[in-house]
Amino acid sequence: MNDSELAGRVTAAMPQALRDLAELVAIPSVADPRQYPPEECRRAARWVADAFGAAGLTDVTQVETSDGSTAVLGHRPPPPGAPTVLLYCHYDVQPPLGEDAWHSPPFTLTERDGRLYGRGAADCKGNIVMHLTALRALGDDIPVGLRFVAEGSEEQGTGGLERYVADHPDRFAADALLVCDTGNVAVGVGTATTSLRGMTNVLVTVDTLEGPVHSGMFGGPAPDALGALVQLLSTLRDPQTGATRVEGLDCEGTWDGAGYDERQFRRDAGVLDGTLLMGTGSVADRLWARPAVTVLGIDCPRVVGSSASVPATARARISLRVPPGTDADLARRALTTHLEGAAPWGAKVRVESESTGAPFRAATDGPAYATLGAAMREVYGRPMEFLGQGGSIPLCNVLAETYPDAEIVLMGVEEPRCLIHAPNESVDPAEIRDMAHVEALFLRRYAAAFGS
Repeated sequence: MNDSELAGRVTAAMPQALRDLAELVAIPSVADPRQYPPEECRRAARWVADAFGAAGLTDVTQVETSDGSTAVLGHRPPPPGAPTVLLYCHYDVQPPLGEDAWHSPPFTLTERDGRLYGRGAADCKGNIVMHLTALRALGDDIPVGLRFVAEGSEEQGTGGLERYVADHPDRFAADALLVCDTGNVAVGVGTATTSLRGMTNVLVTVDTLEGPVHSGMFGGPAPDALGALVQLLSTLRDPQTGATRVEGLDCEGTWDGAGYDERQFRRDAGVLDGTLLMGTGSVADRLWARPAVTVLGIDCPRVVGSSASVPATARARISLRVPPGTDADLARRALTTHLEGAAPWGAKVRVESESTGAPFRAATDGPAYATLGAAMREVYGRPMEFLGQGGSIPLCNVLAETYPDAEIVLMGVEEPRCLIHAPNESVDPAEIRDMAHVEALFLRRYAAAFGS
């Protein structure tokens, strides 16, 4: 089969790919039993196992991980002397975050203006379909070994697969690891993600009184816990630019890969007209090379039902994204020290660590990246871009520690317009087709590059 025939086979496989995507999106595989029955995730795992078994993988099994989720594993032995490639994806999805915010039912794949809408259409069921399409197009013409894993709790961050990899390293060993849970910088621009921010989450509690007191009798001198919390949180940002400021952290890093046009970012993020972006430097600097603090939630009296009382206690959940080059534990300690030291009016501040994940940076000078770059140039007609990712994928660090000689590639169909994790998530079907073509070319050519 020549390259032209391969491209035709990818295109011919697309109708089945879109039917697959519709079936997968229809399964509400949210890995949170408080919101959706666990059976839905088990149903998605069975679907994935059956589909990849039919696509030519052997030894397809479902294994339970330590967090109770199911991972789907598969294998195809390599020809003698050939390298092995691991294909990663996850079948669990984010909750829809309120169906009234969707323009179409979140678990019904719906076409509008050339895009396909539905929860998981891109993240990460679009990447599952991308893998399937590449394998179907190749058929038996795969000159490398394959390992496959579909995770069942990635969105919950409970770490089941990370622990399973550490306990069963032989089941994931490969020379190139294609972690398909990211995407291109824009539709039609072939991109590899080479860095991920780490993360540390903390809960901060502010106490000022033994209990709430009447604001008429005591308001003024009595310290307001909610006001103290607001004052405390304000110290995490520059008052003029809004840039993140945490004592002990370098907050002025620069990004040397693909840029991110500011107007495009405003559109992608849905920034309201007249609202300024926070920070200084390029958008890429702020997004991928610098720490970024976000107040995720606050516990305090609700507006409806609140009384004329001075609040005695208030609490906030704070996320600090950590760029490559910064130790996540150091960042957690710096954030904790900053919050404890910035308490206004002698308020009592308690900081509890919730979770920490290390940042990641890939080495890009090996045969896998050379092969991927050539494939992307052929499919997209332009050089491959390098992108940072503001989110975290803790599995990448586990893979890097477990297989230090393997190349880790992050790629996929999740470009910015997909609005992953938000209402009205979507995917461009052309990205599924083109990235499946890229993956198929990579799998055909990697063995030759690996041995050269």
